[in-house]
Amino acid sequence: MKIWIKYIIGCALGIIATFVFPADALNSSEFLNIVSDITIRCGRYILPALLFFSISVAVFQLLKTKMMLKTFLLTFLVIIVSSVILSLLGLASISIFKLPRIPILVDVVSENITTGMKEYILKLFPYSSFEVFIDGVFYLPVILFAIFAGAGCAADKNASKQAVSLFDSLSRVCFNILSIVLEIISVGLIALSCKWFLSFIEIVKTGIYNSLILLLLGNFIFIAFILYPLAIFIFCKEKHPYKILYASIAPVLTAFITGDSNISLAVSLKHTKDCLGIRRRANTISLPFFSVFARGGSALTLIISFIVILKSYSNLSISPSDILWLTAISCLLSFCLGSLPTKGVYTALIIICLQYGRGFEAGYLILKPVVPVICSFAAVIDVVTMIYGSYFTAHKLKFIDLKEFSKYE
Repeated sequence: MKIWIKYIIGCALGIIATFVFPADALNSSEFLNIVSDITIRCGRYILPALLFFSISVAVFQLLKTKMMLKTFLLTFLVIIVSSVILSLLGLASISIFKLPRIPILVDVVSENITTGMKEYILKLFPYSSFEVFIDGVFYLPVILFAIFAGAGCAADKNASKQAVSLFDSLSRVCFNILSIVLEIISVGLIALSCKWFLSFIEIVKTGIYNSLILLLLGNFIFIAFILYPLAIFIFCKEKHPYKILYASIAPVLTAFITGDSNISLAVSLKHTKDCLGIRRRANTISLPFFSVFARGGSALTLIISFIVILKSYSNLSISPSDILWLTAISCLLSFCLGSLPTKGVYTALIIICLQYGRGFEAGYLILKPVVPVICSFAAVIDVVTMIYGSYFTAHKLKFIDLKEFSKYE
């Protein structure tokens, strides 16, 4: 059975369980919480080793073929362009579709939070290189260490021949372990989707946030089914751009239910290689960088969320300078969410409210009940950006081995 079918079945069973069993029993179920936590941990379990060995080999091969600079430049160009476009799309959508005001029914007591930028930077270079494997959340230090390792191997090809062979073998073993992990996730999605749907039902019942949810859904549909396929059709001359979306079913489901960019990365690494035919030297470079930096979906949801907050507190129009500031800071903050694989949007929203001031320091609290759904849409837009962007990069670099459509997993 194909993986995406297993994931759909897992999500469907979880949703059905919310109708079969009492909601109070499910909310208080310790078993459900344990299974959900184990699934999240399994999804991240093999990633540090997989990224290190795979990226090291990829960097070695790219340097050997003199494609390193071109690959990195194109990857980051796509990341920046996609983030800017999604930020502008979020601004356009909230400007065109006027959402109703959200009643201010919460106590506006601000929470203490720090940006953690100093810690974010220091994590890139810990005291020991082996510490990069300890953090199971932030993978950029592992990526940088792997790049150095690959570059070191390329500096003396003869002396590093055995090391590269070992890394390549371990990379393939890690991919095999990843296949096992993905099977575990398909079962764990029953618990995760059950918990997610329970919270979703409570949010929808209030009726307060339904318009916001519909706007985010409309943005996702436009991006995944129109904007990105059209871009692939025009710039890659791909006659069947929707095959990319078909190959993205499992990563999309995982991202939406978990809201976790790291687990989405694990599922995407498997599907871009086995379904879309993107070579390891391409997808193990582009996908991790997209996962860490390409958070245009987060920027889009940030802009929409903050404008909803402003409109809920005041009927005054937003000045052009405030719109420019909001767009710029949302886009810039999206590049700094790599250490927050979950609920990064909420943290960024708090930062924006604090920076904006003018009595809106605690404005984010009116959206606190709907944060899980906002984060889900941010994650799912980000993962679609990651897969489409990686395909675009690999296509331009001619790093794709075409696969038959019937063999997609």
